[in-house]
Amino acid sequence: MQLLRSPQEAYRRVDFEARVAGADPRQLVTLCFEQFHAALGSALWAHQRSDNALKSQSLTRALSALTALQLGVDAQAPLGPELLRLYQAARASLLDCVLKFDPRAVARVRSDFADIAGALNDA
Repeated sequence: MQLLRSPQEAYRRVDFEARVAGADPRQLVTLCFEQFHAALGSALWAHQRSDNALKSQSLTRALSALTALQLGVDAQAPLGPELLRLYQAARASLLDCVLKFDPRAVARVRSDFADIAGALNDA
């Protein structure tokens, strides 16, 4: 097993792997939204503290969660094309932030996805 930098990261990883192992498709989507939201929060926190390594790691984790969400979309489903456009727009915004970090853009994407996650949980 790869050495982790912190106990918090080790616990996060174990929790994530355990939840993935026992999840149905809907729970996996929820988990991806949670990981995305948490990773963007971590990127914002790291930016405030000028921790570029953590900011980069967090953006990478957010993009990975977004990729998982994109791969899970059925493009033939009624909302499939709209979800794919939303995910692509979020990806473009975050990739722009890799080069020049814009905390407002990250916060906006984070807020939009929190709203979507809330709607999914209510459904």
